[in-house]
Amino acid sequence: MPATTDELVLVVRRELVIAGRGWRGVSAEGLDTTLATIATEGRFEPRPAMERDPAFKQVIPYLVLRDGDRYFLMRRTRAGGDDRLHDRFSIGVGGHLNPGDADVLGGLVREWHEELEADFTPSFELVGLLNDDETDVGRVHLGIVFVADAAGRRVAVRETDKLSGAFAPLSEVESVRDRLETWSALAFDFVRGLDRPVR
Repeated sequence: MPATTDELVLVVRRELVIAGRGWRGVSAEGLDTTLATIATEGRFEPRPAMERDPAFKQVIPYLVLRDGDRYFLMRRTRAGGDDRLHDRFSIGVGGHLNPGDADVLGGLVREWHEELEADFTPSFELVGLLNDDETDVGRVHLGIVFVADAAGRRVAVRETDKLSGAFAPLSEVESVRDRLETWSALAFDFVRGLDRPVR
């Protein structure tokens, strides 16, 4: 969703959740502490100002959805507003947290229903924190990475004018890795390395 002048998003001061220069990629360290800090120190601020202020991290729940060993792979169409994203691939479902979201998980459930067509809500497993300070966008966002399994149930994208999406085998995702959005590439590298199956 593009930033609007009146949208409020959940943010937390960077130094409270990122130690020193931070890291690039997904880290499983400090998950509980970081979520507790977000719960106690997070606050809602106007999104346009936060997009320009690296002293804060906007909190983004970010879901990697699988069906067994397949990944839900989405591709942005040329109908989207940002031409930098045209034909780019993503394996991440998620977005900003707004007032009314009970917590990070509540916001993820809302995003699930807004972005996808599915007659179920899966169990979401928290696996890591996603950080990338190498881009202007990444510098002001912190991903809370979850995985879930569709277990053979149907899932489709809602905004079919802007996205296409279907479950794809690992080999297909690997074949387009260089065309994945940055966060998706970092999340994919981490999730495919997990040594336990998603439940």
